[in-house]
Amino acid sequence: MDKAAIVRLITEQLTYDLALQLKAAITAHRASTDSENIPDNKYETLALEASYVAQGQANRAQEIRRALEAYKQLTLQQFDNHSPIRLTALVSLAGDDDTARTVFIGPQEGGLKVTDGLIEIVVITPASPLGRSLIGKTVGDMVRIGSGGKKLEIITVC
Repeated sequence: MDKAAIVRLITEQLTYDLALQLKAAITAHRASTDSENIPDNKYETLALEASYVAQGQANRAQEIRRALEAYKQLTLQQFDNHSPIRLTALVSLAGDDDTARTVFIGPQEGGLKVTDGLIEIVVITPASPLGRSLIGKTVGDMVRIGSGGKKLEIITVC
């Protein structure tokens, strides 16, 4: 798998998410300042609630903007079977029950999913539970995930 292509997919998704959040923030802001939402009494809070939504969406847009910049400035590291896992590693994991998972260790936006061909890649951060388990490990090592302690083997790192 081409990690540069994966980072492009991540930045494309973040660009789309940013545009969507900004549009939602503008819509909520308009609702909060609309003349029909001006309260007639202290119990009508529609405009206030819309302003909270607008602020939350603007804050999320700012987080996405920071993540987008982080990915644009990201320097991809190369790994081999003996390299310890760290930021920018693309890791394939497999379980005894034939489950497979591919993760990209990125600086932000853990949980974001992108698809490269038929393979779904989940972005995780070093601060996530799985990220903490993977950092420093190499091909062939085992990691536990989830509350049930499911064991997965590190198959490839690139």
